Amino acid sequence: METIGVSEFKAKCIEKMKTVQRTGSPLLITLRKRPLASIIPYAEKPPERVLGALRGRFSILGDIVHADFSDEWEMER
Repeated sequence: METIGVSEFKAKCIEKMKTVQRTGSPLLITLRKRPLASIIPYAEKPPERVLGALRGRFSILGDIVHADFSDEWEMER
């Protein structure tokens, strides 16, 4: 993500917004080195979900189908 100071953005506003539109890359505007605003390209519709997009990002430990929690629960009769 490109970062630009607010004063430079003010001077090159139209040019920078056209660049965001053309490249699809967001732009971060800062004021005194701190984030102030973000410009992102407009999308007509949300991106499609991709099956398996989260593969490899987490793992399941143990058996989630046949879990036995009987020793952790007490039931009154």
